[in-house]
Amino acid sequence: MRGKTIPAEVVRRTREAARNRCGYCLAPQRIIGGHLEIDHIYPVAKGGSDDEENLWLACSLCNEHKSAKTEAVDPDTGQLVPLFNPRRQSWTDHFQWADNGWHIIGLTPIGRATVLALHMNTDFDAISSRRVWVMVKLFPPQD
Repeated sequence: MRGKTIPAEVVRRTREAARNRCGYCLAPQRIIGGHLEIDHIYPVAKGGSDDEENLWLACSLCNEHKSAKTEAVDPDTGQLVPLFNPRRQSWTDHFQWADNGWHIIGLTPIGRATVLALHMNTDFDAISSRRVWVMVKLFPPQD
């Protein structure tokens, strides 16, 4: 469990650095209908800290599925690999949007393992939301 409250200024800087969107599925704060959560990239349950470099934003669905995971199996190679680190890695190096705009394709072992571990394409609520966002042209992000 977290030992102290994360200072408001650290939360503000983290939200700004993350551009107010989930570091994993890129769901933006302005359309998710809930608050993006502060995610401990390396979980507190495994000794992770509240230091700014260990924090990023995650939607509740990605954060719930990530839980205390730090690695997962790449379905193509069967190897255990680290999960995507949104603070240190580029989303477009590891993922891309499928043509429909509501499925995420893992391009690398890290991307594929993260897609599966976080249920990015199998969580009904996430897919349903993305479908609506795509229909009204709010998603996927163009950057």
